[in-house]
Amino acid sequence: MPQGTGSSWKTPLIIITAGCLIAMFGFGLRSSFGLFLGPMTEAREWDLQVISLSFAIQNLLWGLTVPVAGILADKFGAARVIAVGALAYGAGIWGTESATTPLLMHLFFGIVTGVGVGLTAFSLAMAAMAKIVSPEKRSLILGLGTAAGSAGQVIFTPLGNILIMELGWSTALFILSGIAMLIVPLALVLPHTKPGEIKDTSANLTLGTALNEAASHRGYLLLMLGFFVCGFHVAFIGFHFPRYMEDLGLRVSVGATALSLIGLANIAGSFMSGYVGQRWSKKYGLAIIYGLRAVTITGLLLVDKTATVIYIFAIIMGLLWLSTIPLTTGLVAQIFGVRYMATLFGIVFVSHQLGSFAGVYLGGYLHDLYGTYDAVWWAGVVLGLVAMVLHIPINEKPIERTSPAPAE
Repeated sequence: MPQGTGSSWKTPLIIITAGCLIAMFGFGLRSSFGLFLGPMTEAREWDLQVISLSFAIQNLLWGLTVPVAGILADKFGAARVIAVGALAYGAGIWGTESATTPLLMHLFFGIVTGVGVGLTAFSLAMAAMAKIVSPEKRSLILGLGTAAGSAGQVIFTPLGNILIMELGWSTALFILSGIAMLIVPLALVLPHTKPGEIKDTSANLTLGTALNEAASHRGYLLLMLGFFVCGFHVAFIGFHFPRYMEDLGLRVSVGATALSLIGLANIAGSFMSGYVGQRWSKKYGLAIIYGLRAVTITGLLLVDKTATVIYIFAIIMGLLWLSTIPLTTGLVAQIFGVRYMATLFGIVFVSHQLGSFAGVYLGGYLHDLYGTYDAVWWAGVVLGLVAMVLHIPINEKPIERTSPAPAE
């Protein structure tokens, strides 16, 4: 039975719809940022690594903000946290347009936008969605929320490219800033589920107890290490892929189309991941995904790069793109319960964003150094294989609690 929807008009359907739209706008906007790398670098006459560093800082701040946002959302509800984050998100994009020095670029595009992205993270909306459905539906709902984020990538990547081509990158940033503000009214739809409305053994835990449980659970630590690799892959490809097309002598539009195909394929991949996680082992699903990523990247590096090859790569990688998220969030909820799901996944997400920082910054740094992305691609292969091995020993069984601590 649905739980804790708060106001009578906030039915599960309305809440899930709002959560999916938040994921679509929040992730979709950010997926277009790589398209600005070329025109902004040329307009500002900066080295590639300047904007790469700003985007890496954004990823890092995103990751560091999510656990704090998770704690606040678990205590006070996701609505206020996401609404404030949307304001910061829009302000950061707006300020990026007028950033005429590297320092200002790092401030607005890196810090302010990164905090905004962190406070609007779709993990907060997904945690709110997960708390209002029964456990047997939870994995599918997490897959739906992830798919909505991918739908945003499908929509906003070509939209960003069209806006840049037709109106210029400066005007395009202003428009994206306004779209970020649309998250505010959507956030206010999300309810605050109280501990008494949660129907698992985590309902009466204190935050300190939940954190101690996670810190002493080997599987939680392995999940964090594996998620580093996910961040490395996704951030590097998402940000540097348009520039990689230029290196290959292909049109930037090929990169934009490829990113859209990644998002489109990931809609299917996310649903499939949610379905698999509902019925079979989540840890083995994650191991398979990371192993297939390593194989896919290796295949790209060993064949001639044509537009057709790029599109095939994008579709395969898209199926593996964010399909890690329903399984990772699902494992957190399965092992520890949903009471502090936003907080515990937020901490795991820090590792993801450390990987994102490494992928984005190393992409720019090593490209400036060697004139090619090959070293970063091969690093992605090795990391994919490491992540595959790391997930196999995870104990998926829910924690047994005989005497839960009283609720705060």
